[in-house]
Amino acid sequence: MRTPSSARAASSAQEGEPVVTPAVKESPEVSSLFVNSVEKAMRVLAVFSSRRRQLSLSQIASMTELDMSAAQRFTFTLLHLKLLRKDAESKLYELSPRMLDFGYQYIASNELVSRTTPFLQQLSVETEETVNLTTLDGSDIVFLQRIVSRHVLTPEVIVGTRLPAYCTSSGLAILSALPRDEAASVLDASNLITYTKHTIADRDEILGRLESIRSLGYAHTEDEMYLGDIATAVAVVDSDGRPVGAINVAVARSRWKGAEDELRISSLLIAAGRAISSRG
Repeated sequence: MRTPSSARAASSAQEGEPVVTPAVKESPEVSSLFVNSVEKAMRVLAVFSSRRRQLSLSQIASMTELDMSAAQRFTFTLLHLKLLRKDAESKLYELSPRMLDFGYQYIASNELVSRTTPFLQQLSVETEETVNLTTLDGSDIVFLQRIVSRHVLTPEVIVGTRLPAYCTSSGLAILSALPRDEAASVLDASNLITYTKHTIADRDEILGRLESIRSLGYAHTEDEMYLGDIATAVAVVDSDGRPVGAINVAVARSRWKGAEDELRISSLLIAAGRAISSRG
C-alpha cells in the first residue's frame, strides 16, 4: 500500500519530475565542517519543479521549513546571484536560466558523456529509437545524455531526470554489475513501490532478477515505469569492472517486434557497451 509520500513520489516520477531530496542530516563526522547556510540555500532551490514553477515567499518558507525572515534572506541572496528571478507584478519567484550553468558544466566536463556520445549517435541511427546514457546516484539513475527519436514515448524525460534504479532497465543493468551486497544496499535505500501493475518491487525478487541479468549480459524491462515503454540496457564499466553508467534503447510497444527486437537491440548494446568500457 502506498503512503501519501510514496504516492507523490510515484506521481512525480511518472511526470518525469525529479523527486526533491530531503534536507541532509548532520552526522558526527561532518558536523564541524557542514555549512548549514549552504544546505538551506540548496533547499530553497530544490522546492521548484515542473509543477511548482513559480512560488511566493510564504510558499518557499513553508516548503523549506524556514521562518519568513530566513526565507527572505536566502531568496534575496539567490536573486542577487541571479539563480532566482522575481516577477515584478506577481512577486512570485522562479528559477533563473543561470541554473543551467551548473548542469552544463557537469555535462561538458564529464568524460563518460564525451566518450559515450558517438556510440549513442550510432545506436540512434541503427535502431531509429530513443537512446540514453545514465549513471547511478544513490538509489536513482540520472540521465546524462539522451537522443530522442520521433517515436519517443516519454518526451518529458530529459537530461537530469531521476528515476528509480530498481525498476528501470538502466538501473537494473548497473545494479547487476555491482557486488551483491552493494546492490542489496541500494535496494534497502530504495522506496520499493509499484508504478504500474507490471513493476517488480519485491526486494528478493529483484536480487534474483539481477542474477539473471548478469548471466544474460543485459537488462530488459516492459511497462514497469511507464505503460507502453520497453527498454533494454547494458552497464558501462571502468578498468576495474565497476559500473559507471548504463546505455539503453527505449522502444514504444506499438513498434516492438518481440524476441526479434530484443535479440537485435541487446546485441547492439552489448557491442557498444564493451567498446565504451574498453576506452575507459
